[in-house]
Amino acid sequence: MPSLFRFLAFVAIVVGAIYGGMLALAQFYDPPQREITVPVPPDRFSKQR
Repeated sequence: MPSLFRFLAFVAIVVGAIYGGMLALAQFYDPPQREITVPVPPDRFSKQR
């Protein structure tokens, strides 16, 4: 039984580290913004019948 608790503690630490890393990336990383231009063909604006 102690090996089960040790395994669960190890899994909890790994999951906590992954969750903490994701949280840190979401809070502290700000991706650079850039303008994107996408050409749209004129036939997209006409009504389709």
